[in-house]
Amino acid sequence: MMVEGLNLSGELLALLAFLPILALLVGMAGFRLPATRAMPLAFGLTLVLVLFVWDMPPNWAAAAAINGLAIALDIILIVFGALLLLFTLQQSGAIHAINRGFMHISPDRRVQAILIAWLFGSFIEGAAGFGTPAALAAPLLLAMGFPALAAVMVSLVANSTAVSFGAVGTPTLIGVGTSLDLPHIAGALADHGLGHDLMLHGVGQWTALLHLVPGMLVPLLMSSMLTRFFGRNKGFLEGLRAWPYALLAGLSFMVPYTLVAFLLGPEFPSIIGGLAGMAILIPLTRAGFLVPKKTWDFPPEGQWEANWMGSIRPGIREAGSGLSAGGPSPSGRPPKDPPGLLRAWLPYGLIALLLVLTRIRALPFGRWISGARLHTENLLGTGIDAGIAPLNNPGILPFLLVALLAIPLFGMGRARAVHAWKEAFSRTRAPALALVFAVPMIRLMMQSGNNPGGLPDMPIAMAESVAGLARGAWPLFSPFVGALGSFMAGSNAVSNMLFSLFQYTLAEELGLSRILVVSLQNVGGALGNMVGVHNIIAACATVGLSGVEGVLLRRNLLPVLLLGLLAGGIAWALIPVLLPLPF
Repeated sequence: MMVEGLNLSGELLALLAFLPILALLVGMAGFRLPATRAMPLAFGLTLVLVLFVWDMPPNWAAAAAINGLAIALDIILIVFGALLLLFTLQQSGAIHAINRGFMHISPDRRVQAILIAWLFGSFIEGAAGFGTPAALAAPLLLAMGFPALAAVMVSLVANSTAVSFGAVGTPTLIGVGTSLDLPHIAGALADHGLGHDLMLHGVGQWTALLHLVPGMLVPLLMSSMLTRFFGRNKGFLEGLRAWPYALLAGLSFMVPYTLVAFLLGPEFPSIIGGLAGMAILIPLTRAGFLVPKKTWDFPPEGQWEANWMGSIRPGIREAGSGLSAGGPSPSGRPPKDPPGLLRAWLPYGLIALLLVLTRIRALPFGRWISGARLHTENLLGTGIDAGIAPLNNPGILPFLLVALLAIPLFGMGRARAVHAWKEAFSRTRAPALALVFAVPMIRLMMQSGNNPGGLPDMPIAMAESVAGLARGAWPLFSPFVGALGSFMAGSNAVSNMLFSLFQYTLAEELGLSRILVVSLQNVGGALGNMVGVHNIIAACATVGLSGVEGVLLRRNLLPVLLLGLLAGGIAWALIPVLLPLPF
């Protein structure tokens, strides 16, 4: 291959294509740079490569970057809407009421962790995503008397399976969807009688199936890690003894989660799975069904290790009363008369209703709101389009709408409402800055194949190089590519945008099911959420911890490896059955 007079082998081209990802990995994991600094550096490196190695015309590079900015804006609106809703409910006292409802169900710490981090956290992931479950579950567990380090650990492990369909399906619909929305893929789909929407629905179905067995084991892993690292006896056995209850908790979430992925699509599995799981498990827990007969608790606080606690003591902060390490400000405390439990849950019920009404294809509402678009075609004469459909963005409808309705619903004063908006803007700033570089970087990589030298785009160059090494065993490795992306970016959506085309192309090269391999990417990206650098830092900040990020990373690698190998092994075993499938 000739690039500006240099003869580049396929391996060297693949190495150059990998440089931006390597720069992110070294910057964020090695030098602990925040995404707000690492992403601009990686974007700059990508721009240099596409212009001077791939020889991409400047108008194509500019159009790809603009297209990326439009996608980034779509995601930023979701982040802002989700955070605005969360802080509005916090200021209204609704979150305090929801938290209070969990506090007296069971004294067993294993049960408390499963109910709050696994089920409630998964529901919040489905509705909001972007780190909010750990930011909500960890402070609540701390308020219930958990060591801060334990609260963060189980909240991160629990926030995994639901992530593939987090924030109303964003990692699947936007992460995978925008990455594979390319002319040559549309042609391949058409050859098999499929369309883009049907492919994404298939990815959602296979993602749920591949999560099914690993997801059922997540509560048991949480329980075992809790007793191993924070118990008097420092062993897994006490956690494993809760296996009947833990498996019941896994089934309570995973069965509705999988059914919804098949019947309704990628928007709803985590939301409805979390709601259904709580509706099933909370009454059974109150009735004592399969609840461990011997209650497990932490040792007395005087025996806790030095790194178990940070600047905030357990049990002294109002549950859900603030999400910052500095503790709640007066305006961050819940009102003296928080709403009742049913009224507190009403906004989430309204969200679920609006999502169902606007996402079910048989109803007309989805078509109505999708029709209101801001759209530009053929950017700079390249054929690349850019645009958003504001009303079809869940950050606006339903999150922003419900946040506004919550103000009169809970009788919030002006000061509390303004405080919620200020917090949402403040918390959106850092992820927005990272996204406006991350997404254009990814789109540049994906469009780099538009060059006069006929070079493959960067993801395809990497895939062609790896294909000869991986062969039929790739499904065992595929989830860890997704996990690597989430580790770097702290987001399954960004991981999917970065690696979905790579996974798709590699599957094509190896003769594997493309939907299956892309689904493994989606599963791995969700599991990688447990060790995402930003997720760990943000969750630690909510409970006043610092300096323990390495401890959490090492401990949470164990469930990532176990569950990733399990998902990959299941897919590998299924490949002979799936090979006759057309896609």
